[in-house]
Amino acid sequence: MQVHTLYEGSYSVDATKKFIPFDPVKDKAKDRPASLFVHVQPFLVAMEDQLILFDTGLGYSTEEGKLILHENIRKAGFSPDEVTMVLMSHLHFDHAGGMIHQVGEQVELSFPHAVYVIQRGEWESAFSNTSSSYKKEIFEFLQRNAQLHFVEGSGALNAQISYELTGAHTPFHQTFLLDEGDEKVFFGADVLPEPEELLRKFIAKYDFDGRKAMELRQSYGERAAAENWNCLFYHGKSRATGFVTLEDGQFKIQ
Repeated sequence: MQVHTLYEGSYSVDATKKFIPFDPVKDKAKDRPASLFVHVQPFLVAMEDQLILFDTGLGYSTEEGKLILHENIRKAGFSPDEVTMVLMSHLHFDHAGGMIHQVGEQVELSFPHAVYVIQRGEWESAFSNTSSSYKKEIFEFLQRNAQLHFVEGSGALNAQISYELTGAHTPFHQTFLLDEGDEKVFFGADVLPEPEELLRKFIAKYDFDGRKAMELRQSYGERAAAENWNCLFYHGKSRATGFVTLEDGQFKIQ
């Protein structure tokens, strides 16, 4: 399997849930009080007969009106039209904005030839959720135009792709594991968004169930170490991917 990090940028986000570009070279964190600072990076994985996209980023465009996600896919050596599956962990805007491409009043499906895989509970709750993290106009467009495949609970899409309903970050958040030959690639999304979250235990206020998220991180870290998973860190700043080891009760990322 070939893994490609599709880095969309670094951002600050405050209580308004707006993602504002943040350049640490010229911008100062003190000028953005009460903000989280995150990287946003979907992942493209080329399997033997599938081209998989994990989440779709914010959906921001270049000054020329081109979707940044599309440009990054092309830089990786592929066409956006080659993507066969878009595997969605959940539908918060920073993960789901790029499911469509909007420039002004013009809206297009970002991956017209792909199947969008979404937990049914996440899809249904997104329409009724009042949080600004969910953009209903995106889901309404997908409902009319996209190839949608809804899953429930945990299971497998095929012999190589399995999904696991975790909840924790949102009530219907899910993770994915790709298994091809001797390689395993794990996408933990916002249950395991950064490698540092394996190195220290904490309960995050931004999770629906922070304690469960903390326990899941520990469990996934142990499984990753035991089964040699290549872990993909959607919000990772220090590194985007890595293999996990566990020695004397301490995780390390290689």
